[in-house]
Amino acid sequence: MGLTPRERDVLRLVADGRSNRQIAEELFISPKTASVHVSNILAKLGVSGRAEAAAVAHRLRLVDGLADGAAAAR
Repeated sequence: MGLTPRERDVLRLVADGRSNRQIAEELFISPKTASVHVSNILAKLGVSGRAEAAAVAHRLRLVDGLADGAAAAR
């Protein structure tokens, strides 16, 4: 699958339901860059949408630990 560390950061936020604009603000990148990261993630995961990418990420445990930590911090 080969996600970069930045793509993993973006995927964690996608799985948390964030928009490209919200991802951009949190990671200090432009919304266009966030969009490109999301597109690359979808292609690498072989999925067609954000919800499917989030489901794959959780199933493969790519974001579970990060998401749990974020939820605990709230």
